[in-house]
Amino acid sequence: MKLDFSTVNWEEVSTATTDTLTMMLFSVLFTFIIGLPLGVLLYLTGKSNGAAAKPVYAVVSFIVNILRSVPFVILMIAIIPLTRIIIGTSIGVEGTIPPLVIAAAPFFARLVETSLREVDRGVIEAAQAMGASTWQIVRKVLLPEAMPGLIAGTTITAVTLVTYTAMSGMIGGGGLGDLAIRYGYHRYEFEVMIVSIVVMVLLVQVLQWIGDALVRKFTRK
Repeated sequence: MKLDFSTVNWEEVSTATTDTLTMMLFSVLFTFIIGLPLGVLLYLTGKSNGAAAKPVYAVVSFIVNILRSVPFVILMIAIIPLTRIIIGTSIGVEGTIPPLVIAAAPFFARLVETSLREVDRGVIEAAQAMGASTWQIVRKVLLPEAMPGLIAGTTITAVTLVTYTAMSGMIGGGGLGDLAIRYGYHRYEFEVMIVSIVVMVLLVQVLQWIGDALVRKFTRK
């Protein structure tokens, strides 16, 4: 099969790339805003021996596990009514962001919880001995000490969201996934599909490079 990339509409590729970046960036932002405190809550209630903490951890953990276990395509379709209530539409860039956040926030919360659990217990005990409150320990000890793990978790989440944006093209979500499906699959324009794949691969590589650079910067020697 002979490929002819001169037939590719590069303006549409550029627009689709911009849409993918928009969906990914806004989704990462809202995922971080929701997932970070959720992960901190999981960590604090999970390690606490208090009678009230255990039911909270059980409920939150159960909800997080349910959302993580639902495949993104199914989740995206299942919450279409909710997406319409929140955004006013369930298609396009705007309509894709809510399901992306709902799918990624629980995933990121677990990564946050894991990163916090890896913080040296001695550092936490030293802060407690100095009379630091729980909030002070979280803000001044846990989060700074877990920063490399949090950055790595954010990078993993961002890369995952890139693949999710591609899947959103199945129901008109826009972006490179939508472009690949409409032209590469339905119209058999394989050149468009190849270009879409290459752009997404490059995007993932750039995200991983940025994440690795930040992790190295915040890792204490």
